[in-house]
Amino acid sequence: MNYIGSKLSLLKFLEESINKVVDKNSRVFCDLFAGTGAVGAYFKKKGYSVIANDLQYYSYILNKHYIENHRVLKFDGLVDIIPELKNIKLSERKDAVCDYLSDITVVNGFIFKNYCPGGTKGKKEQRQYFSDENGKKCDAIRQKIENWKIKKAITGGEYYFLLASLIESIDKCANTASVYGAFLKQIKKSARKIFTLKPAELIINDQNHRVYNKDINKLIKTVKGDVLYLDPPYNQRQYATNYHVLETIAKYDNPSIHGKTGLRDYEDQKSAYCSRVQVKKTFKDLIDNANVRYIFLSYNNEGLMTPEDIKEIMGTRGKYGFFTQKYNRFKADKGRIYKAKNTVEFLHYVICGKNL
Repeated sequence: MNYIGSKLSLLKFLEESINKVVDKNSRVFCDLFAGTGAVGAYFKKKGYSVIANDLQYYSYILNKHYIENHRVLKFDGLVDIIPELKNIKLSERKDAVCDYLSDITVVNGFIFKNYCPGGTKGKKEQRQYFSDENGKKCDAIRQKIENWKIKKAITGGEYYFLLASLIESIDKCANTASVYGAFLKQIKKSARKIFTLKPAELIINDQNHRVYNKDINKLIKTVKGDVLYLDPPYNQRQYATNYHVLETIAKYDNPSIHGKTGLRDYEDQKSAYCSRVQVKKTFKDLIDNANVRYIFLSYNNEGLMTPEDIKEIMGTRGKYGFFTQKYNRFKADKGRIYKAKNTVEFLHYVICGKNL
């Protein structure tokens, strides 16, 4: 996914920097502003046991799959529904299930009726986040996945795999510049192509992992680990408004929506890390309550907190330091003129002097 603040291009920098600080006995990696799970999944592949968390539900879904799923998904409960599964290797069954879902009959569901031109035609607010066919297909797949879950035809892990696959697949054909704060006036070429359900990567290993969907400042008081990696919002841009359509696909809860973009209520998902007034106090509370040996914070040079603010707060826990890396700016608004093409990513760290 093209995600605000994604660390995909910085993974090697993060790994190399973290390895310069932590000792070889560090086995539990906490990624508690997990987003799409890119960082947690990367360190999962490096052998860590990962604890992941995010306040957004679509992020929780992605991490329940990428982090928590770590065994082959057998789909035994679907053998009667998809008979060909009997003759397919266990490791390839997930692909066959995705192929089956890609070919089911489309329906006029919530996504089509509220976020597609055909579904909103004649209404006060006409929207085109997806083509009509892709909206109907998304509804059909989402409803079928939920139906299988209710009938216990799939396990929890299989459910999260299928939802993660749907979220990523439908996102690739969204009629947006990159986020869901607005849709394009004309349906672009990539959004006209009918999507297929592509299976999300499954990372197999022998570690146990945990994923949460909680306020990080509450969760931090209940978890314990070796490495805590933090990647909070840097500015006043709320993730809930920029990815609200994915949130609705993930929950599929028929929410009350309003306005030109069809925004759902997000009052309980507003982040204090996006508030200039609240961020320092909230961050200090987080750092003070972290029961870990090492803390790392990704934060760029244009964030609400200054490097001095961060050093002051993190330095109270032990030996403080930082690494830096230049990288290309994320451009959610392609038409906006930015003062600089690049920003500087700071990876602040503290070697905690004592644990709670």
